Amino acid sequence: MLPEVQHQRLLHNRQSNLKSEERKKEVMKIMMHDKTTLRFGAGLLVRAVALLVIGGAVSSAMAQVTQTSQTTKKRVYSGRDPFKRYEPPPVPVKRSGQVTPPPIEARIDLYKAQKLAAMRARMPAPKPTTALLLSELQVIGISRTPRGYAAIVEAMPIKLSYVIYPGEPFYDGQLVAIEDSRLIFRREVVFSDGHRERSVEMKPLRQPNSVNPMAVSGPAVATPEGEAPKNDEKAVATAKP
Repeated sequence: MLPEVQHQRLLHNRQSNLKSEERKKEVMKIMMHDKTTLRFGAGLLVRAVALLVIGGAVSSAMAQVTQTSQTTKKRVYSGRDPFKRYEPPPVPVKRSGQVTPPPIEARIDLYKAQKLAAMRARMPAPKPTTALLLSELQVIGISRTPRGYAAIVEAMPIKLSYVIYPGEPFYDGQLVAIEDSRLIFRREVVFSDGHRERSVEMKPLRQPNSVNPMAVSGPAVATPEGEAPKNDEKAVATAKP
């Protein structure tokens, strides 16, 4: 009996030893796996940090490059290059082929047609000044109104007067501003190739006649019927030899 018991004990001890060795091997495998995962995670972390550092350095370098390029551009285009030979600016070439406006009769007919078309379409009619050229105007008066400054101009070809305000359109321009003694216009010149050139034109207020500045008609005075004014009698008397 004793040898069998001892044999069983030996078998039990061997099995327990094998189990403990297997457990140790499993523990070692787990530890090795954990070490590899930790190493892999640490490697990824180091790589991520390195990529962030490299990206920041690249972005700062790009920003410096853009700033330097901007500064160099500003330096180049801010003034004339001192190491370059001076070249005078090109002289603007005057365009030929200016379109001459039609006569006043054709412009009036065009204005009437535009007015009729606007009335049929129930749209606001154009201003009559759209048929006039700036060269045909003469400023005969400037006054202040509740709307601001107003001017009275005379169209010399047709001998008609108009009250105009800033923004009034004309055939070849527009009224920009009214001052105490002049009008400021923006004139537009059209060329045959479709090019338009704009310029500022000023028209002063017409001065009274310098030949006889005292010849100003006074207010009319009402007199009773059958009685002639005394001024006329004096004038007739002085007119006799």
